[in-house]
Amino acid sequence: MVTKIDKNAQRLKRHKRVRGKISGTADRPRLAVYRSNAHISAQIIDDTAGRTLVSASTYEKDFSGIGSNKEAAKIIGQTIAQRALEKGISNVVFDRGGYIYHGRVSELAAGAREGGQQF
Repeated sequence: MVTKIDKNAQRLKRHKRVRGKISGTADRPRLAVYRSNAHISAQIIDDTAGRTLVSASTYEKDFSGIGSNKEAAKIIGQTIAQRALEKGISNVVFDRGGYIYHGRVSELAAGAREGGQQF
């Protein structure tokens, strides 16, 4: 019998393994990425306090365009970097969320770096 591989379950397993090694602090919070087929979102999280400090997403009303391409990911990366700098956050730990560092995830990271984030 042929069984279909659950890719999301494998991603969650990778994400859990990585989260055991990294965490966001007040000095250096975590930049977490989530991508679906239609959208991409990012959050800067302080894990010690359990709070989301800054977020940006293609779900937002003021975002115009297609949310599922590399250009949108780069815009979201620049947006979250700008919002983080307004709050005084310049150093983050990048959490790719179990996704491969390729395509939209790498473009979001590049946009965040262009916006002034260091990781």
